[in-house]
Amino acid sequence: MAQATRHRPFDVGRQHRPFRRRPSQTPLLDWPPPTHPHAVTISRQPAPPTEPEGLQLDSALALLRQAGQGEPDAPVGSPAWLQAVIDGLVDLSSRDPLTGLSNRRFFELALAREVDRVARSGESALVLMVDIDHFKRVNDTWGHAAGDLVIQAVGQALADTVRPMDLVARIGGEEFAVMLPNCPSAFGPQVADRVRHRVARSPVVLQDGRRIAVTVSVGGAFAPQWVRSTPTLWMQRADLQLYRAKNDGRDRVCLEPSAMPQVSAEEKGLLLAGPTWQDLE
Repeated sequence: MAQATRHRPFDVGRQHRPFRRRPSQTPLLDWPPPTHPHAVTISRQPAPPTEPEGLQLDSALALLRQAGQGEPDAPVGSPAWLQAVIDGLVDLSSRDPLTGLSNRRFFELALAREVDRVARSGESALVLMVDIDHFKRVNDTWGHAAGDLVIQAVGQALADTVRPMDLVARIGGEEFAVMLPNCPSAFGPQVADRVRHRVARSPVVLQDGRRIAVTVSVGGAFAPQWVRSTPTLWMQRADLQLYRAKNDGRDRVCLEPSAMPQVSAEEKGLLLAGPTWQDLE
């Protein structure tokens, strides 16, 4: 006889237990929420950028405004705005406020690059040191305001005399420096004397119409070709010639007698050194 099959009782509560989705599961049908056919979608506009958090730029912006540069045109806080602020501050730190020429810091940095270039290429380059004659007498006789006008006039005369590729800087007081890349030794005396003549024939006119005759003394030195030097040594050589021009009576030019001056012991030690300008940046 066949054994009777035992049927399991039907558990209505278990079979019809509602399905409960675990929180970690995604819905089986993820339909987008219903929208009205005439609904208008409103997109949120990004908030205008503000000054970067944590940066105190009030003093920097005040300096730019005082120098006449104004604030950058880019949106405040944007990368372009920050770059414009940095560029403006770099320009201010590189220029002499009285004349608008390069200052000593920028001139020495440029001179270091030129020293390295001359050492590698062998091209000739000249540095001129220019000093206003009897400047203390100008201040004592005409006043410091007139002295400022004289400094500005001499700086403008120097900038108008040299080539666009040349660099003119006020390096302190009544002293200026000029760097002339790719200047052959045969043209050095002509260039230096042209600078001296330009200043001598351009008297400074004061506000009341009085004129101040101004002269300068000029000393110059060429960078040693194929030899690695330093900006300090190069300027010292030009300074020695400037002192010679002063001692010989002022209002004159004195250059080193040769474009290949005697190489110092320090320059011999630098002959195989790396680029000097990298240490100044």
